[in-house]
Amino acid sequence: MTRSARLRQRACGAILGAGWRGLAMLLAPALRLNLRLRVRRGKEIAACLPQRRGFAQCPRPSGPLVWLHAASVGETVAVVPVIAQVLLTRPSQHVLITTGTISGAEILHARLRDLPGHERVHHQFAPLDVPRWVARFVDFWRPDVAALVESELWPNLIAACVARRIPVALLSGRMSDRSLAGWRRAACLLHRMLSSLAWVMARSTEDARRLLQGGANRIDLIADLKDATGPLPYDAAALDELRRTLAGRPVWIAASTHPGEEAEILHTADLIRQAMPDVLTIIIPRHPQRGAEVAALSDNPIPRRSLGQAPTPRDAVWICDTLGETGLFYALTAPVLLGNSLPGCAGGGHNPVEPARAGCALASGPKTDNFRQAYARLGDSVRHVTTAQDIAAWVLSLLRQEDAPEAAGAAARRHVLPDPDIARQVAQALIALGRT
Repeated sequence: MTRSARLRQRACGAILGAGWRGLAMLLAPALRLNLRLRVRRGKEIAACLPQRRGFAQCPRPSGPLVWLHAASVGETVAVVPVIAQVLLTRPSQHVLITTGTISGAEILHARLRDLPGHERVHHQFAPLDVPRWVARFVDFWRPDVAALVESELWPNLIAACVARRIPVALLSGRMSDRSLAGWRRAACLLHRMLSSLAWVMARSTEDARRLLQGGANRIDLIADLKDATGPLPYDAAALDELRRTLAGRPVWIAASTHPGEEAEILHTADLIRQAMPDVLTIIIPRHPQRGAEVAALSDNPIPRRSLGQAPTPRDAVWICDTLGETGLFYALTAPVLLGNSLPGCAGGGHNPVEPARAGCALASGPKTDNFRQAYARLGDSVRHVTTAQDIAAWVLSLLRQEDAPEAAGAAARRHVLPDPDIARQVAQALIALGRT
């Protein structure tokens, strides 16, 4: 790129950045109203709303502070090993972690309980990307380094950090073809953000290519934070209770399901019951608050775990619409169909590493663009399905052979052994950035 082209791109980015800044300021009253509406829908906590406008509700600890921002559950789970390594590497280090959802916060608090040094971890809800709000947040917390997880690219937040000479890192950076295309009309704003990052970790080689195309100056590490995590945690006593509830019934799991695919899963449950009447289908909606919506798709009453309802031998389906229990159900090592992947839903897929690490046999629909590399690693150990008939045939082929689910799960697990060195590398990089 010529010098004049770089100058034009820089000017374009500054203009679009100013436009985004002005738009966010104009929208601030509407955003405040929307926050109150989200409280009514159970998506925000009323007492924590000031945090969304950058007001701190706990004191800043003295000493060095790493700030990590994770949007929701998946990103929060992925960043916990990094937190652990930061605390272990530097005993004086404190960590501030922000999340954008209640579920992300709840998962974080559950995961931190047994973490050595957890008293040095502080949680707040992330401020919305309004200039005054992010400035208030950054000026109060004064982090030594900020790290954004996956695709949390917010122009005003990044600009506020850069203006205060706070280095910004991108961890497990994700940029899909669709996201890159969506930035096309604001390509120089994307370039402005990505080129200002001090350290970039791309989730995959494909993501690295797209991040460089979008404006990142370099890629410092290609790795997925989720490859640093072990199997999802669960309570052993809860697993014993769950097995007593199931009373030895054969089960299969449709996990992290989304609108547009649950009707097909319910049809699958009917097909399976025609062949094996005692099989139980467990549906775990990606968003637990959708439990009633999923149940309403059936003509027959479906028990819901969130209501304290357990399945009877007559029930073909059980909706497990509770937060943070996916690891508990994966511990059953039953066959798992990963949602957000079947025709009819928005698609993109979910991380297949989590059930594979638990030793579950895996199937997925065709819409897995967001996790192509993870699925490529698993290779033939994942069955690809499209229709209810496909899913039913796969489930029945496993449940009719006593050792088949375990063998298929073991084959998947061999491909995804965790790599703790990823978390160590990231923690060391963040601490080094904070010292510059």
